[in-house]
Amino acid sequence: MSIESNKAVVRRYYDEVLNNGNLGALQEIAIADYDEHDPLPGQSNGRDGLRQRVEMLRGALQPHFTLDDLIAEDDKVVVRWTNRGALVGPLFGMPPNGKPFAIAGIDIHLLRDGKMAEHWHVVDQLTMLQQLGMLPSPDPAPTGA
Repeated sequence: MSIESNKAVVRRYYDEVLNNGNLGALQEIAIADYDEHDPLPGQSNGRDGLRQRVEMLRGALQPHFTLDDLIAEDDKVVVRWTNRGALVGPLFGMPPNGKPFAIAGIDIHLLRDGKMAEHWHVVDQLTMLQQLGMLPSPDPAPTGA
């Protein structure tokens, strides 16, 4: 598959699946034995695990991903994104509180035969937990003496 078609598959994941909840698209864009290298608590592996991940995120956080960068080489696509949402459902024992969040992250997707096959990510979880009220925010830095 071409680099551009790999980018299109990954873009579909964010636009159709994560942002719009079209879970049926996972059949078309992810392989059955999808390998999640950074699973959420309770998430299994495979395409069914990816579906669990999306259901957890959409059910708890009402996410909207903006793709800030989409970079591809060979069979890998890297996405730098911003995710905005609110805690609208339970998340890892935290009850919904409606608090909004905006965080940044980077995902690396490995594609095989035009489908998503593996995933790694780095997410600003500290900022998200602070914004959602799960952790205290640091005191502001002192100004002047």
